[in-house]
Amino acid sequence: MKNETLMQYFEWDLPADQLLWKRCKAQAPKLKEAGITKVWLPPAYKGMQGMNDVGYGVYDTYDLGEFDQKGTISTKYGTKEEYLEAVKSLQKNDIEVLSDIVLNHMMGADACEMVMATEVAENNRNQIVQTQKEISAWTIFDFPGRGGKYSDFTWNSSHFNGVDWDENTKRRALFLFEGKRWDGQTDEEKANFDYLMGADLDMENAAVRAQLVKWGMWYEETVGMDGFRLDAVKHINATFYKEWLDKIREKAGKNMFAVAEYWHADLRRLLRYLDSVDNCMSLFDVPLHFNFYNASNQGGTYDMRYLLDNTLVEHRSANAVTFVDNHDTQPGQALCSFVQGWFKPLAYACILFRKEGLPCVFYGDYYGLPSHNILPMPDLKKMIKIREKYAYGEQVDYFDHENIVGWVRTGDEEWKHSGLAVLLSDGPGGSKRMLMGKKFAGTTFKDVTGKCTEIVAIDADGWGEFRVDGGSVSTWVTKEAYDYLETEVV
Repeated sequence: MKNETLMQYFEWDLPADQLLWKRCKAQAPKLKEAGITKVWLPPAYKGMQGMNDVGYGVYDTYDLGEFDQKGTISTKYGTKEEYLEAVKSLQKNDIEVLSDIVLNHMMGADACEMVMATEVAENNRNQIVQTQKEISAWTIFDFPGRGGKYSDFTWNSSHFNGVDWDENTKRRALFLFEGKRWDGQTDEEKANFDYLMGADLDMENAAVRAQLVKWGMWYEETVGMDGFRLDAVKHINATFYKEWLDKIREKAGKNMFAVAEYWHADLRRLLRYLDSVDNCMSLFDVPLHFNFYNASNQGGTYDMRYLLDNTLVEHRSANAVTFVDNHDTQPGQALCSFVQGWFKPLAYACILFRKEGLPCVFYGDYYGLPSHNILPMPDLKKMIKIREKYAYGEQVDYFDHENIVGWVRTGDEEWKHSGLAVLLSDGPGGSKRMLMGKKFAGTTFKDVTGKCTEIVAIDADGWGEFRVDGGSVSTWVTKEAYDYLETEVV
């Protein structure tokens, strides 16, 4: 079976030129050629900031760039027609499409209404700061620009739990509406982390759940995506997305892939969430990201033996989507935890060349982040191709040194010239004797990074002495694989 690689096809600071869908359509053949098998596209619906909205300030999920709302017909990325063409182009090139689903909140309401509410503490949502009073809340969503097309459902305060703004007093605070409670089965941070931003959807409201399922069915039928990336699940009652996915999958007649963002470095919380939803989705391996981030910032003092410890890919690999960085961790964002450039090749080797987990490549690493003068990561395209063609077979780990660690993949007969050896060092360079297996006896291996120029000859028992430079990664493949990569991958 061919190795899969997911790409996140956007970054936060893309220009608001309404051209992403067109670029994606044009790039689809090149993405296939590069070895990408899945693409995660950004939220495609109209946000409160119109063409400047990245997509997470959701205004109207039925407006995919079709109606004149929030000062624009097009979204930041293009029109509905262009979006659907991009999806079809990717699928035509055997690339599955994941749609970004943002159902936690709505923003940019069309009008306010007077609501009785209790002010609660930001850092303890169960603590009352001020007893009930009347506030003016932005909770009326009637979408006049869409005029009821696709759905005549409109939203008011009964569909939300609370907001963080009183238009009456022009004051920001956290308000829980009368007769409401924060959803259960959310992250316990801040006592209850239901509320994130905007007008918070009440997932215990049957009308809300029914509408979101109805919309999901319309969206799947309209777009024909292959799966989902689910936003901010730690802020939503865990039972909701299990119910939602079950119904959308049933209607679509297929077990659509889903990966969710549960943003926390504590592995126990991720495992608990997966248990609560019966493992019906994957999660991004946030603990692994923070291991990479911490290692990149410790100047060679990180103990590399523990690089994969307490991660989702270590404990529940079937549900792990591994990544190095994303739109939230990039420079300038509230969750910025950008892995330093020198360590990125080491981190990508961990997610691309190992057996466990589905790796996700970040657009900003693949194409660069021009707004921050960050260039594309060198050799990332070559690393994706190595995964596609050569990272097969059993995996044997050598995580036995505080600075230099590695592993081998012993190859698979289905994939010609497959098999590789990888060494990482966050400190001084050195070497490690690793077993490729007797079937490689007499074979020569070369480092595709070009940093180690010597040839490694595998001895009669299948062992080789592989080297790595300081603060670097070396990836050793057979001479035949090396020659292919040098001539075919630019």
